[in-house]
Formats: sequence, structure tokens, C-alpha cells
Amino acid sequence: MSANSLPILLVVWHSQTDGTRQMVDALCEAAREESGGSIEVRCLPAAEAGPDDVLASAAVVFATPENLAAISGRLKDFFDRSYYPLLGRVPGKAYAVMVCAGSDGHNAIAQVERIATGLRMKAVAEPVLVCTHAQTPEAILTTKHLGPEQLAPCRELGRMLAAATQMGLFE
Repeated sequence: MSANSLPILLVVWHSQTDGTRQMVDALCEAAREESGGSIEVRCLPAAEAGPDDVLASAAVVFATPENLAAISGRLKDFFDRSYYPLLGRVPGKAYAVMVCAGSDGHNAIAQVERIATGLRMKAVAEPVLVCTHAQTPEAILTTKHLGPEQLAPCRELGRMLAAATQMGLFE
């Protein structure tokens, strides 16, 4: 619970070319709209998030680009700093995954799922995967501009997580 005693939906994210940030923004906006202020939606860059943030939350979304068939280094750093402090302290905690990828994304999803399984967290939604089809170095490194159809699953996930958090399903 937060200081103002609202349940917290936490989003731990990293974005290198803005695609994942747009996904996070869509999720957080939809979650705030859905909850009408009855939950706290806390979106923290992976470099700023830590185990205490996870412990204080009702549910967590891990959002990352897929880099070289893996999660981003910043999200990996978050897990490196947080895994052992969380081990044995978050069994059953609700989580979801969002990945922005150029062509695949499944390895990044699997990596987050393995880490969450080790922590005994509980997946509460299917992963959201947005594929940008970026294949050249220029396309991979350029700033992404996701369309409404790509962001729709992120908004849907935000609404679902907010409603479930609001109803106390993740406590």
C-alpha cells in the first residue's frame, strides 16, 4: 500500500527508442482512467525502481524492449538488484509483461517469465507483444511511433489490471 493507503499498480519499465515508453504511457493512462483515482498507478523507470517498490505494490507490470533477443540491460539491472531481496517475499504477487520488439520478442517474454517464476509470482494476463518490424540498423535505432492499434492491447491490459486491483483481487 502507498502512503495514502491506495493499492498500487506498479510499472517497471525501460525504453531505448520510445516504443516501450509509449506502451507504458497507454497502459498507465488507461489504468488511471479505469480506476478513477481509487488506485495509485506508479510508473518507474527500471533504473529508479527497487525491491521496496515491488513489495509495496498489489501488482507489477514489467515492460521492456527486446534487445539482442533478451530484456533490456536496464531491466536486467533492476532484476539483478531486486531478485534476492524479493526471493521468498512475493509468492503469488500478480504480474504482467509487455515487450516492444523488432521482429520476435518471445525470448524477452520468456526471460521475464523465468525470473517471475523463480520469485513465485503469478502471471495474471497474457503478455503484450508489440512488433515494430524494424530490421535494419537504422530502423532498429530510430525513435518508434506506435499506432493506436499497437497501443490498444496495452490500454486493455491497463484497464483490466486497474479493475482487478481496485476490486482487491491481487491482495
